[in-house]
Amino acid sequence: MRALIVVNPAATTTSARTRDVLIHALASDLKLDVATTEYRGHARDLARQAAEGGTHELVVALGGDGTVNEVVNGLLHHGPDPDGLPRLAVVPGGSTNVFARALGLPNDVVEATGALLDALRDGTERTVGLGLAGGTPGTPDESVPARWFTFCAGFGFDAGVIGRVEQQRERGKRSTHALYIRQVMRQFLGDPHRREGTITLKRPDEDPIEQLVLAIICNTVPWTFLGNRPIYATPRASFDTALDVLGLSKLSTSAATRYATQLLTSSPDRGPRGKHAASLHDLTDFTLQSQAPLPFQMDGDHLGLRTSVTFTGVRRALRVIV
Repeated sequence: MRALIVVNPAATTTSARTRDVLIHALASDLKLDVATTEYRGHARDLARQAAEGGTHELVVALGGDGTVNEVVNGLLHHGPDPDGLPRLAVVPGGSTNVFARALGLPNDVVEATGALLDALRDGTERTVGLGLAGGTPGTPDESVPARWFTFCAGFGFDAGVIGRVEQQRERGKRSTHALYIRQVMRQFLGDPHRREGTITLKRPDEDPIEQLVLAIICNTVPWTFLGNRPIYATPRASFDTALDVLGLSKLSTSAATRYATQLLTSSPDRGPRGKHAASLHDLTDFTLQSQAPLPFQMDGDHLGLRTSVTFTGVRRALRVIV
């Protein structure tokens, strides 16, 4: 099998020596071409060229969730081809690796490479669904191009946290769980909309859900990890269904404490609940609109402020070696 491996040299948990060893191991089972990313969006460009050129049967992403997201968007630049879905493999090299771990891959990069080699030799793969999000026609955001996400998107509070973390990383801070926790507290103290939400969720032929403070959109579970602890915002989300949504309409100190506790103790059978929590399952098409511009993120990548985002859940979008 001819494959392209897209390597992020800045991947958090790998060194140049480790990456060389992993590439050598994969080359023993694949006709492997290696490309190293040099700028933001380069992984997307490389994957798109591989998909359009038809010269590679498989693209391997070696990096974190951001690298995986770019590769997926390159593979699906023209959308899923029902006659031949693109094929992806992942070697997790980031700090969290939510997508890879949701697929059941080990979080250790060496062990994950071994699991990938076993899957290649056994010829095992699965089809996964993905989410697609973009600007809403008729709104100021209508020119925002659609983009795929592999495990989650967020509108409002959680995206604000992501934005703060990115600012700290640009200043040289390491991406650690302690950093995320500090930024959660700062976002909570500085968020002007946490007591009275500005988001409305609209679905075809359904009543709108109004005054949400935040909306978390999940394509699978878990939503994220805190160390080795999986967090389940939407326990029923699955790669085999469309999109799930958790919306919260209040984040006072008491409400935030309650929902934070529920998230930390969540499980595949039980997620956040209460009169200020709305949980929706297997949505194919919906729109989030806000009265004020709010931060937006996909797969942990802060994408700036939006007033409206349209979401589509695509149940069969990609083949993954696993």
